[in-house]
Amino acid sequence: MRPEDFDFVSRLLKDRSGLVLTRDKAYLLESRLMPVARKRGLKGLEELVQGLRSNDEALVREVTEAMTTNESFFFRDNKPFEQFRDVVLPYMLEARAAKRSIRIWSAAASSGQESYSLGMLLREQAARLNGWKIEIVGTDISRDILEKARAGVYSQFEVQRGLPIQFLVKYFKKRDDVWQIDPAVRAMVQYKEWNLLSDLKPLGQFDIVFCRNVLIYFDQPTKTAILDKVAKLMPDDGVLYLGGAETVLGISERFKPLQGQRGIYAINTNKCFNYATPANAVAAPIGTTR
Repeated sequence: MRPEDFDFVSRLLKDRSGLVLTRDKAYLLESRLMPVARKRGLKGLEELVQGLRSNDEALVREVTEAMTTNESFFFRDNKPFEQFRDVVLPYMLEARAAKRSIRIWSAAASSGQESYSLGMLLREQAARLNGWKIEIVGTDISRDILEKARAGVYSQFEVQRGLPIQFLVKYFKKRDDVWQIDPAVRAMVQYKEWNLLSDLKPLGQFDIVFCRNVLIYFDQPTKTAILDKVAKLMPDDGVLYLGGAETVLGISERFKPLQGQRGIYAINTNKCFNYATPANAVAAPIGTTR
């Protein structure tokens, strides 16, 4: 790809999605966009860039989706989901006992594995959650990837990545050579097409926000702006999950690390909330009987 074409596409992606691409990522741009060019019947990337320069909005969307669609898998990194089950959920059940309602946001939900991982963990707590209103909202910029998430259909390879065999047997049904997640779990998640650069207020307030492995693609001013907008959607005792390579330190003063819980952040207020691991909590891998 010609340097001037790379610069044009990288500026376009930055404006549309916040994604920052440096010259050393030219290979990624080419590998993601060649399939788009072939699908369109274009001769190559130069012709594709010409289409982008002519303000072909449908093509702009295809290119943006191709560059911002990232892989996902069930119970990614495992530890955040153990923290959710053993620390965050018990706290929320106590703190929200009066209104019996919890809202969870999976930002950049991709093909739905994170949202459904949370759904399965909540189904495991069905007895404790009887009478509660639990909402999970998954958002992503990609219309196509959200359609896959809504369908809840995964290949053998996808269900083998992080999903405990007990959950596969309990919450999935085999259909030919694919697996579909249980309708009850699918019904727990509402998917919406949403850009993190846009106004987030219409999404409403969330007690728990998963925004993992998303900020790494943005420059620092964009990270700061997004974290500021996310903080405005959360109550004083809300919790934010970031990826293992992400932090709020030096980026945002709206959040602070949750003491003793790596990767989880609390709203930075003078108020103190007890998120301590319950004394009777027994550490156990996801998928085992507790």
